[in-house]
Amino acid sequence: MNDLFELHKSLVRSKILILLLLMFLMSVPPASAHGPKGHGGVAFTSLQAAKKGIELYDKLVASGKLEESWETDLANIEVFTRQKGEKREVVVKFSRSQGEPLSVYIFFTEKGDYSGSNFKGN
Repeated sequence: MNDLFELHKSLVRSKILILLLLMFLMSVPPASAHGPKGHGGVAFTSLQAAKKGIELYDKLVASGKLEESWETDLANIEVFTRQKGEKREVVVKFSRSQGEPLSVYIFFTEKGDYSGSNFKGN
């Protein structure tokens, strides 16, 4: 019985992640699509950051480092860049509809290497 529950839970998690990824992909207008490296030869694209961020996020939820509500109450995923000193970072922000903190951030270098995370929401 527990095996069926775990299988169901795993399928639900997979469906949620696929749905979120599809929502993200559909929100990018075709006019902004400039090939696999984007505009200006960016080495690590927003899509790559979203995929890598979701993989890491899923591992954090599965391992219990993020509580289950981060899976059930997930509301939004954003990808943006920020300047930190002279370095540019790609940020993947996961937001949930309730609970504290409301957001978790995962940071990558311009080349796509993991550079840190923030579970405090600021």
